Formats: sequence, C-alpha cells, structure tokens
Amino acid sequence: MLTRNFLLILLANIVLGSAMPMLIILGGLAGGWLAPHVWLATAPPSTQMLVGIIVATPVSLFMGRFGRRAGFLLGAAMLVFGGVFAALALVLQSFILLCLAHAALGAALISVNYFRFAASEAVPAEHRAQAISFTLASGLVAALLGPQLFNEAKDALAPIPLAGAYLAIAMLGVLGALPVWWLRMPASPLKVAHRRAESAVRILSRNPRAVGAIGLAALSQAMMVLLMTPTPLAMIGCGFAEGQAADVIRWHVVAMFAPGFFTGFLIRRFGGTRIAVLGLVLLFASALTAWSGIGLLEFYGALVLLGVGWNFGFIGGTHLLQAALSDEERPLVQGVNDTLLAVSSSGASLLSGVLFAGIGWTGLAAVSAPVLVLLALILVLRFRRREAVARA
Repeated sequence: MLTRNFLLILLANIVLGSAMPMLIILGGLAGGWLAPHVWLATAPPSTQMLVGIIVATPVSLFMGRFGRRAGFLLGAAMLVFGGVFAALALVLQSFILLCLAHAALGAALISVNYFRFAASEAVPAEHRAQAISFTLASGLVAALLGPQLFNEAKDALAPIPLAGAYLAIAMLGVLGALPVWWLRMPASPLKVAHRRAESAVRILSRNPRAVGAIGLAALSQAMMVLLMTPTPLAMIGCGFAEGQAADVIRWHVVAMFAPGFFTGFLIRRFGGTRIAVLGLVLLFASALTAWSGIGLLEFYGALVLLGVGWNFGFIGGTHLLQAALSDEERPLVQGVNDTLLAVSSSGASLLSGVLFAGIGWTGLAAVSAPVLVLLALILVLRFRRREAVARA
C-alpha cells in the first residue's frame, strides 16, 4: 500500500492542509480589523467559502484534463498567491484586497480536498479504503500543526497584526508544492473523461450507488457542522471557560481524524455501507448526548461521538463513491460531490446559528436527532428506488 505516490500525497496533504486551521482562526480576526462595518467582519471567510463552492467542479475537471499533479500545483500556487496578497492587504489596510486574497485561498483549499481521491488512485484497488482513511487521518497532524504555526508567525511582522501568519501560509504553499512536483500519477484515464461529453447528472441518474454515497457523506458533513459550530458559544453560555471550550474542540478534532488510521481496515472487513451507517448511528448518539445535559462530560461525549461519527460516515461515503465510479466518470462526479459537500457545510453552518439563537443548545440537539433519522430514511428509500429502477 505504501507506494511512492501515496507517501508523497500524505506529505503534501499535511503541509498544504495545515493552512486550513490557520484560516479558520485568521479569517474573522483579519476581517474584523479591516472591515469598514462590523457586520462585514466575516466577509473574507464567507468569500473563501463561496469561492470553494463555485470552483469545486472546475478544479476537478481541470485535474481530469491535465492530471492530479497539475491541479495540486495550481492549488499550491493559489495558496502562495492568497497568503502574500492577504499580508499585503493588512499592510495597505485594504479590505477589498483581503477578500480577494481569501477568494484565492478558498480555491486552494478546495484543491487540497482532492488528495483523498488521488490517494485512492495511487494504490491497488484492494487498499483504496485504507488510502482514503489514512489521508484523512493525516489531517490530524495538519490540525495540530496549523494553530502552532499561527502562534509562532502571527507577530512576525509586528506592529502589523496577523500579516506574518498569512506569509506563513504562503510558505506552506511553497513547501507543499515540492512533494507534489515529484508525483507521477497516471493521467490517461482522466484525460479520456474530459473528452467525453457526458454530464454528471446523466452519470448519477443511472448510478444509484454513487447517489447514495454522496448523500451519506453530505449528511455526515452537515450533521457535524450543525453541532460543532455553536459548541464554543454554548459552553461559554453555560459558564465554562474559553480554555475548556477549546479543549472540547481539540478532542473533537482528534476524534474526527484519529480513527482514520483504522477506518479503512474496518471498511475492508465489514464494507463501506455498514461503516457509513454506523457513522450515522454515532451522529445520532452525539445529538442525544448533547440533548441529555449541559455538563462538561456531556459536551465532551457529544463532540467526541460527533467526530468519530463524521469520520465513519464521511470516509465510508467517499469509499463507496470511488467504488461506484469508473475512471472516466470520476472527474465530473467528484467535482459535483465536493460542491454538494461545500453547500451542505455552508447551509448547516448558517442553520446552526439560526437554531442556536432561537432555541438554544439543547433545542438544537433535540431537533437535529429526528432530522438526521428522517434524512437518513429518505436517503435509504431514495437509494433503493433508484437501484430498483436501474436494475429494471
């Protein structure tokens, strides 16, 4: 399984992926410093998220036409471009330039998301599940490295705040491009896909397994974002300290990525569908735990279950999608998949804020549990009906 290409993909994913946790911290802070109005403070990260939604499919098609290596090099270049211009925006105190820089950074982060697909293509078919899970597990290193790098670099260009952290992101783009440069991925199947004038909608209309796989991953992603986003605010509102809230989120991140070291083996042993469904069960258990109380133990339990449930559901869905598609179909459908994932994340993030403000933390948890069950049932029934039609 440990092929040369796979090891290079893991290394590049760690280096380039370290920018994501840094940008979670940076976007709102830099926006708040430069925004002409308070309500515009979140415009840079919102721009970053919006661009990610827009370019997910074009990036996948670009990789389908020119190969994975070219696509990841483009992503690394956008990371350098975005980091440098964001730092320049802080120097010039230009809010518009900061938003444009975050647009480039959004495109860069979307390209990083495709490492999990590239990893499955870099190993023999029987090891694809492990390759996907190990690639996501390497995100744990990035999740720990990113915040530490932010702390070390944020004051490097003092008295200009945060500019040093943006330059550190640009440096990650340079360093991450090195292992990508040495990648030698077979490109011919992907180039064939570009020449086929076949839409993703047509592919999915006759492939219920791919539809079900996308639905599982999107539902897992939305549920995770729905409960994770308001957790720090809920804990502080319940009287806990910021450090306690940060520790709960830290263990949530560990629970998201650490199981990736063995999720692939579980999928190989029990199958992707069973593991993905187990993920939904754990997400349901997370919502029940959050609803059961507002003590520190309940917050820890809910967020750890949420992380593991996301891991099983997301990796299981990703593996099922790869298994359901041919080499020619992947560039189109993978782009649609990541677009839908970005849309589900954005929608869940906005919905979580509305629900938390309206009905509180326990109300949000109480609503999310039956909604998860309902959406899962709709997904299963829809999948079975499409599969019956496809067989007929």
